[in-house]
Amino acid sequence: MRVGRKILVLGGIALIAAGLGASMASAQAQTQQTPKGWSYEIKDGKRVPKGNRVTNPDGSWRETIKQGNCVTIKEMSAQGEYKETRQCNPS
Repeated sequence: MRVGRKILVLGGIALIAAGLGASMASAQAQTQQTPKGWSYEIKDGKRVPKGNRVTNPDGSWRETIKQGNCVTIKEMSAQGEYKETRQCNPS
């Protein structure tokens, strides 16, 4: 009877410790930053492209991404024509 009780108590402690570890890991994952060089950020658990994208009612869009001294402009017309320009200004 004593051995069974000890096993039961130790098992309960192990379950509590595992639950606390999992909740701490999930809280830490929510505060992590997206690594440098990735083309998206994680907001509310979803992938969101970096940059400022403006979408027009006709379906065309323009996105500006700044990387150091360089600016990349990505554009897509309503007809599906894609254009990307990059300009770097030395400082």
